[in-house]
Amino acid sequence: MQPTNKIDNTKIPSPIWKEIFARIWAFYAMILFIATLVIAIWFYIPCFMLEEPAKARWHRLVSRGWMWIYLHLIGCPIRIRGKENFVAHTNYIVVCNHNSLMDVPVSTPFMPRANKTIAKKSFTKIPIFGWIYSFGSVLVDRKSDASRRKSYEEMKCMLALGLDMLIYPEGTRNRTNNPLKSFYDGAFRLAVDTKKPILPVILFHTKKVLPAHKFFYLFPHTLDMHFLPAVSSTDISADDLKEKLFRLMWDHYAQYEHQ
Repeated sequence: MQPTNKIDNTKIPSPIWKEIFARIWAFYAMILFIATLVIAIWFYIPCFMLEEPAKARWHRLVSRGWMWIYLHLIGCPIRIRGKENFVAHTNYIVVCNHNSLMDVPVSTPFMPRANKTIAKKSFTKIPIFGWIYSFGSVLVDRKSDASRRKSYEEMKCMLALGLDMLIYPEGTRNRTNNPLKSFYDGAFRLAVDTKKPILPVILFHTKKVLPAHKFFYLFPHTLDMHFLPAVSSTDISADDLKEKLFRLMWDHYAQYEHQ
């Protein structure tokens, strides 16, 4: 059930100058992404030889350096708040809101610890980028029950190795103007099964930079990532845990969205 403080879904048309500029900026960002990818791929080569969790740690290190440079060059630097909520020697299931394709390259590299994210297997077909994507992910084919079961067991293995598991419980991008879409059960069932705490993360302004409903559009804006205090998964059902995290994240997003 969604909280009652819904946000008005009425869309205000963007001025024409912004629409034109955002398309030009998107072209610049695309060229820059390809250029920096060609350089970055050489630093990912050790991932072909490393085993977990060393592979995830190296992947995050390289990704953080690459994305820090890239985000600054496209006018989208990231500010991080609440890193003290990551407790040493405790790994988490991290749940993050999902508004934009910008969320993935922002979230994984800038977590305080090495992590894996649950990701669509189809993205691995993208030349070169698919390798990088697969190194940092537990892959799943959502159309296959066998693939979903296998990915669930693999996520358990990653947690057992001491890595964090990053999951977007909305499943797909939130195309509404409300803080969140309804959550799926998977992250919360995994937390209850493994007794791992859940750490909620809220991304702000990725929807402004790369909105889901606009084609070939990118507008520069500072991004914010808030780490909230962890929530225990013991002595609580998966459904109640899902509801608790949903309300916590909804309220935090609504409070800080315009700051």
